Amino acid sequence: SHPAAPPAPALYIGALFPMSGGWPGGQACMPSAQMALDLVNNRSDILPDYELELIHYDSMCDPGEATKLLYDLLYTEPIKIVLMPGCSGVSTLVAEAARMWNLIVLSYGSSSPALSNRQRFPTFFRTHPSATLHNPTRVQLFQKWKWTRIATIQQTTEVFTSTLDDLEQRVKEAGIEISVRQSFLTDPAVAVKNLKRQDARIIVGLFYETEARKVFCEVFKEKLFGKKYVWFLIGWYADNWFKIKDPAVNCSVENMTEAVEGHVTTEIVMLNPETVRGVSNMTSQEFISALMSRLGGKNPEETGGFQEAPLAYDAVWALALALNKTVPPLKARGRRLEDFNYNNHDITAEIYRALNTSSFEGVSGQVVFDAQGSRMAMTLIEQLQGGSYKKIGYYDSSQKNLSWFGNDVWIGAGPPADRTVVIEEFRFLSQKLFAAVSVFAGLGILLGAACLSFNIYNGNVRYIQNSQPYLNNMTAAGCMMALAAVFPLGIDGHHVHRSQFPVVCQFRLWLLGLGFSLAYGSMFTKIWWVHTLFTKKEEKKERKKHLEPWKLYATVGVLLAVDFLSLMVWQIVDPLHITVEKFTREAPKEDLDVLIQPLLEHCSSQKMNTWLGVVYGYKGLLLLLGIFLAYETKSVSTEKINDHRAVGMAIYNVAVLCLITAPVTMILSSQQDASFAFASLAVVFSAYITLVVLFVPKMRRLITRGEWQSEQQDTLKTGSSTNNNDEEKSRQLERENRELQKIIQEKEERVSALRNQLAERQALRSRRRPSSGQNQNHNASQPDPKSLLPPPGYPNPPTDNHSFSNSSALYPADSKMSRNHCHNSQIPLLYK
Repeated sequence: SHPAAPPAPALYIGALFPMSGGWPGGQACMPSAQMALDLVNNRSDILPDYELELIHYDSMCDPGEATKLLYDLLYTEPIKIVLMPGCSGVSTLVAEAARMWNLIVLSYGSSSPALSNRQRFPTFFRTHPSATLHNPTRVQLFQKWKWTRIATIQQTTEVFTSTLDDLEQRVKEAGIEISVRQSFLTDPAVAVKNLKRQDARIIVGLFYETEARKVFCEVFKEKLFGKKYVWFLIGWYADNWFKIKDPAVNCSVENMTEAVEGHVTTEIVMLNPETVRGVSNMTSQEFISALMSRLGGKNPEETGGFQEAPLAYDAVWALALALNKTVPPLKARGRRLEDFNYNNHDITAEIYRALNTSSFEGVSGQVVFDAQGSRMAMTLIEQLQGGSYKKIGYYDSSQKNLSWFGNDVWIGAGPPADRTVVIEEFRFLSQKLFAAVSVFAGLGILLGAACLSFNIYNGNVRYIQNSQPYLNNMTAAGCMMALAAVFPLGIDGHHVHRSQFPVVCQFRLWLLGLGFSLAYGSMFTKIWWVHTLFTKKEEKKERKKHLEPWKLYATVGVLLAVDFLSLMVWQIVDPLHITVEKFTREAPKEDLDVLIQPLLEHCSSQKMNTWLGVVYGYKGLLLLLGIFLAYETKSVSTEKINDHRAVGMAIYNVAVLCLITAPVTMILSSQQDASFAFASLAVVFSAYITLVVLFVPKMRRLITRGEWQSEQQDTLKTGSSTNNNDEEKSRQLERENRELQKIIQEKEERVSALRNQLAERQALRSRRRPSSGQNQNHNASQPDPKSLLPPPGYPNPPTDNHSFSNSSALYPADSKMSRNHCHNSQIPLLYK
């Protein structure tokens, strides 16, 4: 018999697999790794001279606990050639410290993107791909479903923060916006409410399984699920994670199942979907069967780390193959693996080189490490349909190849929109209102043309001439211009293109401005000069005043020039342009996922309020002054401007309408129908009232009195040079003559009566005197005084001093009485 062979030297692996705590991934990963070790140790072609042994500690996925265990591993015999941590938090601590002992670190379950940093973790490798490998898949899905706006919610841990930073960079390059970014530590309630408030629709959630249950309980409470929402979660949760009873969650299983329905997961392909025998001579299906046998029939959904088990299996194989590859180079230099110690840099460099060039087919797929030591792998895309996950596609980020099964299911008709669809809808003027007002404006223009034609045709009639017809012509023309402004006032984007709208704005401004100046300016000029010339206290001044027509035209010209210059300056300095007013979004009843954004176009400029203040202030003063002048001249009667009372009435109406309409239209500027109705109807009514008040009475007078002929026509018809005005004056003088004769006759009768009274008084006075017989005889022989009186209308003869004095006293008194009884109003008639 041959002597027994000496035992093969052992190479020890220090393992920190989490068997409990936050991520109990070691429950399935530990048996998986042990399966790989057993197979490797039984293979004669891999490390035939060595045995691999696993020294395991439970890190509980706690960095503090892992620190203590790391020092136990390092300072307790035997020497470990490789460290194998599990979760990301422990791997970060171990990988950063391992270079101090020249140790290679190989992880099967660390996905933190922060670990992809060769400067910080120079000896770190992992068979679990980086969490950032999910992001190219997510971006691909966003583009496939035409989403350009997403939201994120994360648990505040380094792995998720790093993953989200990478996602933000990738979506930015793809032209996708992250509109909302929320985070939480333990309670996600506020973060979920913020998502709802910000109208998040496509939401990427990055958190551990325990926190996922809390999140979706809040999602159910906020109704942030259904046909309008899509959630993207991490795929390595247990398949029944939302059904597990959790004391921290106060939602029922039914609530949770309803909230999570339809969400999409992205998961690194941890089990090769193809039936291929890899380096271990085992297919992925055979591996799962062997693992289930090792677990003793445990439910995979309730076994932590079951999905990562193929990665732990391939991690052991990657390490074995790398160590096997280092044996020949070391042997050539007279070195051996069992010579490794924590100060030996050469052996570590050989192991690093071998791992970095690894490439083999494992049960999880092709095992290849990138320059940062991270695994390159495909991504599985799943969707929760009816309470269970269904595979809907794969994505190979290295080849940028999406394999789509086409079996995705949506609650609605298809993938939801990434935001509430906002439809911009311009508010246009009611066409019925515009048509009705346009008809009135058109009829008003015809009325203005008829009045203008009437005034021009009868310009030689004396009555028309005395109304200053040229000013009336300006009034009619101004009313027609103002009425023409109604048409551009109602034109909006419904009728013209947006590029032509500023031209319409200018037409509005110029027609209204110049029309007002012509119509109101001519009336204001009349009333101004009537007040200037005919409201003096001394009536004799009226005859001395002469109204020169050029002064009237000059006044209108000044008002027009002021308006023209102000409008020209406005147009040059700050021209009108289109501004769009946005209103509160409205939700139509038929579709809850669409909002209507009402828009309204305005004619505006940068300093619109300043210009309007200047124009309204100037014209408002004119209106108020016009009202005052019309009131002051209401009792004036003159033939030089015979229609000034009608002008005053028109000014009253125009001023009241304008002073009411201007502020109202500014208040109602956001209501296009009401604003147009007020402004246009004010213009229409003002124009109609002005035309009717000024021209209809003239037409009526000429029709009823037959004064249609001009002065020349009347001369030819009568054969006399006396015109209508002279005949009127002649008739007036005859009437005054008759009145004066009647007054004279009344005065003569009064004088005769007074003389009789005087004679009676003289006789009575004579009888009362004491008399003698001589006197009596003398008196008896005297004739009767009445018989000595002259005829009526002749003065008494001066017989004695007494009678002379009486006579002289009579006439002054009579003259005085005559003057007192002759009314002052008749004195001008005498002069005429």
